[in-house]
Amino acid sequence: MRTRRRMSQARVADAAGISRSLVSRLEAGNLDSTSLGLIRRVAGVLGVSVTLDPRWRGAELAQLLDHRHAGMVRRVVERLTALGWECLPEHTFSEWGERGAIDIFAWHPRGRAVLCVEVKTRLVDLQNLLSVADRKRRLAPVLARKIGWDPVAVCSVLVLPEENWARNAVERHLPVIGAKFSARTLAVRCWLVSPDGDLGGVWFLANVTTGDAKRRSGALMRVRRGSGQAGSSTPRSDPTSVNPKVPAAGCRNGPLHG
Repeated sequence: MRTRRRMSQARVADAAGISRSLVSRLEAGNLDSTSLGLIRRVAGVLGVSVTLDPRWRGAELAQLLDHRHAGMVRRVVERLTALGWECLPEHTFSEWGERGAIDIFAWHPRGRAVLCVEVKTRLVDLQNLLSVADRKRRLAPVLARKIGWDPVAVCSVLVLPEENWARNAVERHLPVIGAKFSARTLAVRCWLVSPDGDLGGVWFLANVTTGDAKRRSGALMRVRRGSGQAGSSTPRSDPTSVNPKVPAAGCRNGPLHG
């Protein structure tokens, strides 16, 4: 890539803020003694992205991630179905040259609302996630009418596990994520109970099968209880998890925004 862009090693080194000899060593494949951050910095000068692809016993890591994702999708479908939604998991589409798949495409007949759900068990490329979610939300009314739904409201929801890393990631990128997904778990749940108008939000879905501790990648992550809930085992982020058919407090008059 350096040759194709007609750049000398010295020019690349200056742009990356390193020595020319280090650029030479990287080009020779001597990467073991160099940090990943430095490699990415040099690659970035050339317009090359460097990704980390971890492996665990061959392809089993991908299978493990897929299994976790499938479990999250299944739980979301169960919750939505209990609230009167018709769900189409892994709904594929090809419209105007744009192709893809929606993790969960759902329809609320009474509220005439359509829902696009993106389920993520990890956040790798936030920019790509937001771009894809925006495209699916834009196409949602067209895709809905093709299967006989006539929506007056559209909601796009990003479902993340109720774990510290997910909340920290959202807080860290709040200005960017908030532009597309401004509502949070309670407001999303209220909207799902009684859809009214368009909405975009993040739903932190608690894993109610593991009690107070979440097991993630071999580690236990403690769930902090909300104030005044010291004796409750109900996850604080999922107010209707005990009985999904019962609206959460504050939902009787419609969704909460903010």
